Amino acid sequence: MNASSTESDSALCEALKHCSPQTCEAALRFRATGNIAEIPLVIRGVIERFAARERRERLHAATPDLRLAEDLGLDSLTMMEIVMLTEEALPITISNEELRQLRTLGDVEQFIARKLRRQPI
Repeated sequence: MNASSTESDSALCEALKHCSPQTCEAALRFRATGNIAEIPLVIRGVIERFAARERRERLHAATPDLRLAEDLGLDSLTMMEIVMLTEEALPITISNEELRQLRTLGDVEQFIARKLRRQPI
């Protein structure tokens, strides 16, 4: 590992410092391997960071149909914060139009996985 990648890894962990340690570890593993299987852990960790404490437990046993607004209480401003942190952690960008289409945890996970695989959305 060279100094540039060590600095990059440190910057990633700094961006995710308010998320669980597992979130940063999964993001680092994804960065190193490109393994899409790491993405749900990263996404759930980022969402958990912004969800109200009393609703966070829902993410641990969540199914793909968990609704972001209704079940987790995430509003549009919070969703923008989630997008900004996700864009720091993963090599993607998410437009406002794309964000409006994401209603459930499954929508988010599938959308990001397709973007990372560079598949049509």
